Amino acid sequence: MSEKAGLFAIFFSAVFTQNILLTYYLGMCSFLAVSRQVKTSLGLGMAVVFVMTFTSGLNWLVFYHILEPLELQYLRFIVFIVVIAAFVQIVEMIIERASDALYAALGIFLPLITVNCAILGVSLFMIIREQGFWESVAYGFGSGVGWMLAILAMAGIRQKMARSRVPGGLEGAGITLVIAGIMALAFMGLSGVI
Repeated sequence: MSEKAGLFAIFFSAVFTQNILLTYYLGMCSFLAVSRQVKTSLGLGMAVVFVMTFTSGLNWLVFYHILEPLELQYLRFIVFIVVIAAFVQIVEMIIERASDALYAALGIFLPLITVNCAILGVSLFMIIREQGFWESVAYGFGSGVGWMLAILAMAGIRQKMARSRVPGGLEGAGITLVIAGIMALAFMGLSGVI
């Protein structure tokens, strides 16, 4: 398999069959809270894609070129979170200048990307799986796209369901978790493709 095909396989797998949100259930808090409107879900999804892509590559460089040679691997959690926090600040400043409405709609959830376990999970998975630099970037980008695809699908479904009758015991978070489970089953249906 060529290197490009291998990178595409990692990307495709991260988007669909190993979706960071629907397979590992990482990043559920912002997923459940922000997925009420498609516009805010798209904004947060793009921010997550940006942060995941760049921090996975940067964290790979920091881990393999600074922490590992100095035998400071035990600091990876702290260092990864610092790198993620710096990127989130950049994204927050860009969104604030570009769109006041989107910045207000995302509210507290934009700074919370810093502690989004999905973003930290991508950086930790690349270390556990011993991926190379480009594989880590492809995995980070694919995981971000998969997370954004899942939150957009959930937002679309939740907007359609706003006018539907839902049984009393399932209103709110209950029906949202049921939908997330069904979405996870649908994504698992793609297992074995790659």
